Amino acid sequence: MQEIKNYVAANKDRFLDELFALLRFPSVSADPKYKNDVLNAANFVAQKLREAGAENVAVCPTAGYPVVYGEKIIDPTKPTVLVYGHYDVQPPDPLELWKTPPFEPTVRDGKIYARGACDDKGQFYMHVKAFELMMQTETLPCNIKFMIEGEEEVGSDNLGIFVQQNKEKLKADVILISDTSMLSMENPSLETGLRGLSYLEVEVTGPSRDLHSGVYGGAVANPITILSKMIASFHDENNHITIPGFYDDVIKLSNEEKHALNEAPFDAEAYKKDLAIDELWGEKDYSTIERTGTRPTLEVNGIWGGYIGEGAKTVLPSKASAKISMRLVPNQTSAKITELFTKHFESIAPPYVKVKVTPHHGGEPVVTPTSSAAFKAAEKAIEESFGKKPIPTRGGGSIPIVALFEKELGIKTVLMGFGLDSDALHSPNEKYDIFNYYKGIETIPLFYKYFAALSAES
Repeated sequence: MQEIKNYVAANKDRFLDELFALLRFPSVSADPKYKNDVLNAANFVAQKLREAGAENVAVCPTAGYPVVYGEKIIDPTKPTVLVYGHYDVQPPDPLELWKTPPFEPTVRDGKIYARGACDDKGQFYMHVKAFELMMQTETLPCNIKFMIEGEEEVGSDNLGIFVQQNKEKLKADVILISDTSMLSMENPSLETGLRGLSYLEVEVTGPSRDLHSGVYGGAVANPITILSKMIASFHDENNHITIPGFYDDVIKLSNEEKHALNEAPFDAEAYKKDLAIDELWGEKDYSTIERTGTRPTLEVNGIWGGYIGEGAKTVLPSKASAKISMRLVPNQTSAKITELFTKHFESIAPPYVKVKVTPHHGGEPVVTPTSSAAFKAAEKAIEESFGKKPIPTRGGGSIPIVALFEKELGIKTVLMGFGLDSDALHSPNEKYDIFNYYKGIETIPLFYKYFAALSAES
């Protein structure tokens, strides 16, 4: 451990400078105007893998943005770890809410503020630097492969094809991902599952054109009003989702599981203070920890229609739209939930409007085994690094590739994230603590040490 700390201490300024260089690429996969920046970010990652000691590094083309691959095979008989991450980021909007420019990393109070600082550039780049550390100190105990993609934030649509076409190249014993969070640095944790996702867009159309709200108001249905009423009907008075069949496949936690889950430290007052809210909201009879990790949800991610520019324009709009995401739990499937939502949305549409549902992307929920050598290695690594055994938790987010890896490659995943829920992922002023960044670089080599040892025992 001391050798690890010494290497990080000797190189910490360079490690930070390299991360800042990566964060300066506005690699927004959702917006075509950033195409060159996304590609430049991919090339940067490839170059840093080469410099760290990876071989067979390639920027592999797909129908969308490329996958960056690299490897170091020290001995084919030794276990292999496949590291997954993504170099694309969410759009920075709304820009006016950022205190400093989103693609000019800025340090305030020991935290790096930039789009992608935590999700996922800061986290996957820890693995590149940890790999460099092991190469330079000649302590890499097993084989390592990297697969860093550029489309995670838009559903990883082309990654499945890449995986199917490169099964031999991607062959490994475990997948290691840092794209999740811990409870806190004082109470480290390991996520044992992720929710799935069904993401879609709805459109409500009324008249054939925008109308004068004085001339036609009261006689023609307003699509914004109708859409708002339809959305409001998705939850009942107990904040239970009203779509028929939505909960049919949900597996309820046992009393023992509920108790274990709620043993994790949770300060409701600090939670509310961080978010500047007075009260929490959610499904009745479930704790916040259960709601955010083990229960399905339906959220409106955006809604628009009519005139939203400066000043007044009195129109009755022709159309209104919304983007909706549903987080899914084990035993639910994105295809079934998308179908249930579509049928329900169409069935509740009144006759004076037309509706359209457009699915975008989805992913399946996963639960990772806690009895595997890889999970135990992660536990031991965190315990040695933090001086405290990690608490098992369930993650509320989604990483669709995890289920795909299991289906196509037959490999389980370890979710060893170092972010925090307060890091403002997908929001203005996203951040990542410098302490967490260095702590990840220190902890990851310990995972390899213990994984190699435990694999040899089994």
